[in-house]
Amino acid sequence: MLSIRLTRVGKKKQPMYRVVIMDKQKDPWGKSLEILGNRNPRTKETTLNAERIQYWISKGAQPSESVWNLLVDQKIVDGKKRNVTHLTAARQKTIAAEKAKATETAA
Repeated sequence: MLSIRLTRVGKKKQPMYRVVIMDKQKDPWGKSLEILGNRNPRTKETTLNAERIQYWISKGAQPSESVWNLLVDQKIVDGKKRNVTHLTAARQKTIAAEKAKATETAA
């Protein structure tokens, strides 16, 4: 299955990310089929090739959650942003208990 995802490039402590299309099982630092854009997290600058991204999505490529959120920001795809962080069940219970306690004290 093809995946649209980020690969890190750049120097140490100066990250740059490329948006690439490659097989999901391949190493992220391996050879990609095509470079679709790049992202600089330090300056928040993003350049994406919207036509090629739409083409690959139409062929069945699945974007990762981080790439999906970038595509939603750039208005290349329609939809909601997806959660990138994953909470454990124990952490979710703790957060729910804290919210319940906060609403109880506020009332």
